[in-house]
Amino acid sequence: MTSLHIVFGTGPLGLAVMRALRARDLPVRMVNRSSRVRFPKDLHTQVGGIDAVDPRQTREVCEGAAVVYHCIGLPYVRWETELPAISRGILEGAASAGARLVYGDNLYAYGQAQGPLREDLPEHATTRKGRLRAAIAESFLNAHRAGRVAVAIGRASDFYGPWVTNAVLGERVFAPALAGKAANLVGRIDRLHTYTFIDDFAEALVTLGERDEAVGRAWIVPSAPTLTTRALVEMIYQALGSRVRLRVAPAWLLAIAGCFDANLGEFREMQYQFQSDFVADHSAFERQFGAHITPHERAIEQTIEWYRNGRPPQMPTRFRRQPLD
Repeated sequence: MTSLHIVFGTGPLGLAVMRALRARDLPVRMVNRSSRVRFPKDLHTQVGGIDAVDPRQTREVCEGAAVVYHCIGLPYVRWETELPAISRGILEGAASAGARLVYGDNLYAYGQAQGPLREDLPEHATTRKGRLRAAIAESFLNAHRAGRVAVAIGRASDFYGPWVTNAVLGERVFAPALAGKAANLVGRIDRLHTYTFIDDFAEALVTLGERDEAVGRAWIVPSAPTLTTRALVEMIYQALGSRVRLRVAPAWLLAIAGCFDANLGEFREMQYQFQSDFVADHSAFERQFGAHITPHERAIEQTIEWYRNGRPPQMPTRFRRQPLD
């Protein structure tokens, strides 16, 4: 019997973790609320539709798991009302199975730090979303320290890649670039900003699930060398053989748009990340585990290919209780 891996969330990160696990020929159970997924099921992949807020359901779906990955992403407007309860449910499921819990996190907890972001920095977030993410991560580490469950946390910067649409380097950049139009950007695009390829994030999380020395702390995951946002977007147009065209939204326009779009309104408090250099230092991870890093050129090619091929249809299927052999 091969150890079962449970992935909560079938968004971009969950699907990338699934790809990394399947590349290792490991059995995977993908879990979301609806049981609707965007890939064909096979002998190594099951799908479950459950409410992760309900610990009874998470205990059931995690039965037999060796590693549980928390990759659920929600729109900003749902974070405060749903994310803490979902995280408690996933923690309960992993603990009941005696499984390791790997949490896919971001860098919000560190707040507006001076210099590169490292794991040894204090978590001094001043934003509501930063404090929320810090509290969730701390609740997981408290459970680890109490001996309830082994926990490892992987933190990435803004990511891009297949299935990543609602992001700074998402469909507002790649879709217009493919159409020969201007990419839509925010912030000071000539400042350094770390961007993480989604598959590199996933590889790092699977590594944290494999290595015993990973537990009990947070790790900043590997990313390709940090460039300015302008330089990275120029690489996208160069890969397409197109003339670079950029449109940068001024802060006042985002403020007005936020009055009509709740998620844009929530983004305003995170704009500090795009006003000065925002560099993630993954040297601790690389020293301990090595680093699987996709060069930006190849990551951009893979992302363009995904946008060109379109999105496969959602395919409903159901979680079944039989073990995966």
